[in-house]
Amino acid sequence: MVQGKTKGLQAKGGNARHAAKAASSTKKGKRNIPPKKPTLVKQAQMHQTLSAKINKSIETQMVAAASSGKLTIMRNATDAAPAASGSSAKKSKS
Repeated sequence: MVQGKTKGLQAKGGNARHAAKAASSTKKGKRNIPPKKPTLVKQAQMHQTLSAKINKSIETQMVAAASSGKLTIMRNATDAAPAASGSSAKKSKS
């Protein structure tokens, strides 16, 4: 038999009220309230479509650049090879 305090060893049951209150509160992050005025609705829609088109074009350019050849960290692999062998090679700033 255990002799002494066993009060703190038992697991406490979760409070259902507290869990419901925590779930109903708003989440972290930026709030996005959609516009109600017709001009602002049109402007928001145009902004959304333009940003989607820009992102898509950037992604296609990245895919084209990645699939064209060997993936390297350097800008130009051809410029890096002679610069490494040359004794008076200039370092370019990016």
